Amino acid sequence: MKKIFAKLIALGLCAMMAVPCVNAKADSTQKYLALGASLSASEQKKVLDLLGVDDMSDYQVIKVTNKEEHEYLDGYLSNSVIGSRALSSVTVEQTGSGSGVNVSTENITYCTSGMYRNALVTAGIENAEVKVAGPFKISGTAALVGVMKAYEEMTGKEIPEKSKDAATDELITTGELAENIGSEDAEKIIADVKQKVAEDNLTSAGEIGDAIDESAKELNINLSDEDRKMIQDLMDKISGLDLNVSQLREQAKDIYDQLGGAEGILDKIVNWFKGVVNWFKNLFS
Repeated sequence: MKKIFAKLIALGLCAMMAVPCVNAKADSTQKYLALGASLSASEQKKVLDLLGVDDMSDYQVIKVTNKEEHEYLDGYLSNSVIGSRALSSVTVEQTGSGSGVNVSTENITYCTSGMYRNALVTAGIENAEVKVAGPFKISGTAALVGVMKAYEEMTGKEIPEKSKDAATDELITTGELAENIGSEDAEKIIADVKQKVAEDNLTSAGEIGDAIDESAKELNINLSDEDRKMIQDLMDKISGLDLNVSQLREQAKDIYDQLGGAEGILDKIVNWFKGVVNWFKNLFS
């Protein structure tokens, strides 16, 4: 049951990741608001407050129904797990070049904002502010459909199935890894391996496996055989996508900084030289 719940949450919001790397239409300065269609009046007010929406007329508003949730998710989850109400809601706003992808959540109980960001970058989203909220603690499946609908409308292009699949898979994998090694380590190792795969254009199972082992060693993370296989399967899929390498580098760096995590290779070199200089200073002092 725990695994099913993990997958529900992961696929729910998480699949907000299903977006290709495309620029918004020139006139798409309008912000988008996707509301769960099952929200009561009081629940909608709560969600709007959490999302910081003062005036709905400032947004292009999309309603997401539970029927649509099932259309998107029935291939992954049973009807009973998806549920019968569409409640979670999301705002999506295109931001300036170089601003990156930022995600915040309210009343979402499983996936962290970092996990969502990881998967959104895999989906190809660039320069976007995404906020997700529920009226109370919920999984957020309506937000998944909402973000996909909003981005398709924003860009005027259909979301490629391979982008949807890879991004959704990433969030599921990260969520399952988090159960075994903790959410911080799960975020870090997925970001780090993904960067290596994209930057070095790794495609073979052996190359990707070596990258996983290298990242685990650098980050001091112990992976079980099962964990390693989950990452390997995910990266086999991600290796076929045309990812923005510079954005992946920035994403990995931000995750390390936010979590107080691993040093990058340049940081290690700089710190090594600092250590040598200090050693000489002490030697002759």
